This record gives sequence, C-alpha cells and structure tokens, in this order.
Amino acid sequence: MATAISAEFVARTFEDTNHDNVNQFIWSHIRRHPTFAIMMVVGAFMNAALAAIVPVFTGLAFEAILNDRDLDRVFQLCVAIVVSQLVRGVFQFMRNVSSEVFSQRIERDVRDELYVSLLGKSMTFHDFQPVGEIMARVTNDVREVNLMMNPGFNLIIGSSMFILLPIIVAPTIHPTLILMPLLYVVGFVIAQAWYVRSLYGTAKSVRESFGQMNAQLAEKLDGIEVIKGTARENDEKVSLNKLIDAVRDWFIQQGDLEARYYALLVWGMVTVLGFLQSALLYRADEIAAGDIVAFMGQLALFGFPTFTSTFTFSRVASGRAAADRILAIINTITDLDQNISGHRGELVGNVEFQNVAFGYVDEKTVLHDVSLKINAGQTIAIVGQTGSGKTTLTKLMNRTYDIDSGHVLVDNHDVRDWNLASLRSQISIIEQEIFLFSRSVADNIRFGKPYATQAEVEEAAKNAQAHDFIMQFPQGYDTVIGQRGVTLSGGQRQRLAIARAFLTDPRILILDDSTSAIDSATEDRIQQAIWRIAEGRTTILITHRLSQIRWADHILVLKNGRVVAQGDHDTLLAGSEPYQRIFAQYED
Repeated sequence: MATAISAEFVARTFEDTNHDNVNQFIWSHIRRHPTFAIMMVVGAFMNAALAAIVPVFTGLAFEAILNDRDLDRVFQLCVAIVVSQLVRGVFQFMRNVSSEVFSQRIERDVRDELYVSLLGKSMTFHDFQPVGEIMARVTNDVREVNLMMNPGFNLIIGSSMFILLPIIVAPTIHPTLILMPLLYVVGFVIAQAWYVRSLYGTAKSVRESFGQMNAQLAEKLDGIEVIKGTARENDEKVSLNKLIDAVRDWFIQQGDLEARYYALLVWGMVTVLGFLQSALLYRADEIAAGDIVAFMGQLALFGFPTFTSTFTFSRVASGRAAADRILAIINTITDLDQNISGHRGELVGNVEFQNVAFGYVDEKTVLHDVSLKINAGQTIAIVGQTGSGKTTLTKLMNRTYDIDSGHVLVDNHDVRDWNLASLRSQISIIEQEIFLFSRSVADNIRFGKPYATQAEVEEAAKNAQAHDFIMQFPQGYDTVIGQRGVTLSGGQRQRLAIARAFLTDPRILILDDSTSAIDSATEDRIQQAIWRIAEGRTTILITHRLSQIRWADHILVLKNGRVVAQGDHDTLLAGSEPYQRIFAQYED
C-alpha cells in the first residue's frame, strides 16, 4: 500500500507504488510491467538452456569421432547445434527487446512520479533545494534506474540462468560433478555480497557528489552575467574544479573496488579443480573423454556471469543509490496539501487576516500579529520599506506559503479549507520578477487560461499595452521568446505578465510593483487598463508610485513585519509618521 504523501498538487496517483524503502520502491515499479518481466526471464532461461546444449552435443560428437568415426552422427549433431543456436538467437532477441522496453517504461514511470512529486512540493521546499541538485535527480539519477534494469537486471537474470544450467546438467554426466558448480555458486555469492556491500556506499557518494557539482554548475550558469561583470571567472573555475575533482575521486574509488573482483579468482579455481576432478573420473573409467569435453563446456558457461557481473552489479549499486535519492525527494513531506475535498466556489473577494504570524524558517518570523480586513471590490495599497513583508503578505492569500499561526480568510473561509486549485485559479499575482516560458508569446499570455481564443489573447494584450510591440516581432503572437524572456526588455516582460493576468479575469488581482520597468507614458496607459479591470474585483497594489498609492481606497503601512498604520491617503498623511516618511521618500 502506498504511503500517503502530503502534496499541494497531484497529477497522477501511483496507487501500486510502495514508498516504505528503496527495495520496495524499485519492486513496485517492476511489478507494473509483468508481461515484459516474464518475457525477459523466459528469454534468459532459454538462452542459457540452448547455450548449455552446445557443450553436450560437442561431447557427443567427440565420442562419435573417437569411438566409431561416425561422421553421419557428427553431421547430425552439427545440424542440431546450428538449429539450437538459431532458436537461441530468437529468444535472445525476445529477451533484449523486452528488457529494453521494460527499462524504458520504468524510467518513464519513475521520472513521471518524481516530476509529479516535485510539482506537489511547497515553495518552502523549492526555496531551499538547489535547482541543479533537483535536475541531477530528475535526469541523471532516473537514467541510472534505467541502466540498473538494462543492462543491470537483464544481465543478472541472464547470468543466473548460466549459473543454474551447469548445476542441472553436470550431475547428468556424473553425480559427483555437481560439486564444482556448487563450489562456484558458493564462492560467487560470497564474492558478490562483499562486492555489492562495498560498492553501494561508494556509488551513493558518486551520485551525491555529482548532484552537488550539478547544483553549483547550474547556479554559476544562472549567474554568469554577474561572474563576468565582476571578473570572477578564474575564481569560479577553481571553485567548480574542486567539485569536479571530488566526483573524479569517487569514480576512481569505485573503479578500485571493481578492480578487486574476486569472482574471477573463484571461476579460475573452479575451472582448474573441475578439470582435475573430471580427469580423475576418466582415469577411473567412470566417464568418457567426451564427458570431460561436455563438463568443461558447462564450467565455461560460468565465464558469462563472472565477466558480466563486474559491471552489472556496479549498475545495480549505482541504480539503487540513485533510486534512494529519488525516493528521498518523493517521501519529503511538505507543509501544503491540495485539499481536493475543500471548499470550491466563485470567489467574491473578501480577505481578512486575523493575528497572522509567518516566517520562512523557524528561527526568524517575518510577519508579526498582522490583522487587517479587505472588502470585496476594494483597491488596497501596501507600502513600507524594503524587507517589511509586503510581498510575503500577498503570498499567504493564495497559499504559496502557509501561515505559522492565526488565520487568513478568503470569503470567510480559511484558505487552508479551500480547494487549492479553486483558490489559486481566482487569484492572480503579477510580480516585479517576471517569469516567461520558452514558448510563443500567445502561449505565455494564455498560460493561466490555456483554452483562450486568439481574440481573447489579443484583447488582453491590448489592455496591457503589449499588442503594438508584439506585432513588431517576426511572427507576431507566434514568436517564440527565449527562456525567462531574455530576448525582451523588462517593460515588455511586465506587459506580457499583465496581459496574462488580464486574460484569467481573477477575482483578486495582486500587483507587486508590476510597472516598475515601464516608462511613464506606457504606465499611464496600463494604469487606465488596470483601473478598468479592477472594477468589481479586489485589487492589491504593492508600489512606490504615488499616483497608485493615492488612487487606493485603503492603504496599509508595514514596518518590520507589523501593520503600523492603515487608512486612506489623507488620513495617513496627516497622522502617521511612518507613512509621512515613506511618502516623503517616494515624493523625492
């Protein structure tokens, strides 16, 4: 039974996934594809069985030549060998195809589950998790799980069949000849147990060091402009090289362990002892010369599991370590849940904070005992010095973060009692730091309303004063913009974000200094559009623009995470010293 994992978003339920430990997690993915797993096992068994036939037929042919010089018998045995190997090829093909499909489907499922899990994590989780480390798990670690299945498990299953068949065939030649295959199995198991136990810790360190390197690389690439602007290229190169060296050292340590592979010694000893035993039986007239050939051929089959296990168990150790890292992310309990059965309905726009306290980390509270009430349809301006908690206050309304104490009510329902999707779909936040996707202009505008018509997209763009510059692009609304909108100016990015908000027609509109990168003339036109769209809906402004502050129905003044004053512009200007200082600063 799958462990219930708190998540603020669930796109797909993996009911048959067990998250208790990494072995059950891997097994839960394997058992989802029983047909391909069975085909892989059957193909591996038939491959080994038909391989074991060859030394038996060879021994019989050897006897036919030595005793009777029966060339017809030899010819028949040669034909039998050829036919058996052709059939073996068919089963090998079946095994390889099924194992490849099997491993690719497991990779798909694991990546799907991990991605859905990441979508469901709260912003608190993502704030403290390096993007590069997450990317290493989503890409490289998931790929390691694939390689653990194929060639890892594929060759291990095949190898086990090559170990099983000599145990079955050897005693048919002479009962005592089972001793050497059994001796090999015991030695092989002991060697593998030591090998895997030693290798797992190192493989896990390899994966962790790679994740740390990837996280630093992603951060440095994201800040490449700052690095170049401060001439810090050499210092950053040295810093990253240390992490690269750490990855190299762990890989070398893993290679050292792989080099000390005792299974090769076990196979060599069994081969020598097996030949000695069969020679003694031949001298005692208990077996024929052809039986020696057949028996040594059976021992030769142990070469396949011996050599393949040098890297297959390494693949399994790396894959299991990667699965452990993936499972650690999936099993991380976050402080938000989707609340599927929560309150739904059309939002009116009443917002109330009751003695709210909040901090991003336990040791530091950002908002202290905040109480305020916003009536539906009001326009509220929030002002305060940098770091006073203005943006944080708005992020509690749509549960980007959950409060530590108190209550945040939307339409008289605690936000934690709302269905999360229903709540967020009716609240739109336009931030100063705009994020745009590597998609067309139209797709970026309709991101919050994917089925919007082209006419609706263009109308939203016109209201946001974005239509004219969009039409100057080579493909107009079909123009694909770069990641984060790097090909656009700051003002263009903000206008596209405003158009996106206009299109969703939210009941609560939050503008977080959203016109800071826009010139005054364009701002005036956008402001007029905002006034029109704000009619009948709750609008919250975080701004330093005096024209917007004066326009607000109600103004909140924050200082060090506390509401120190509230009222209209004239009242605050007359009686609030903190507001007077802020207003004077902005006026200058």
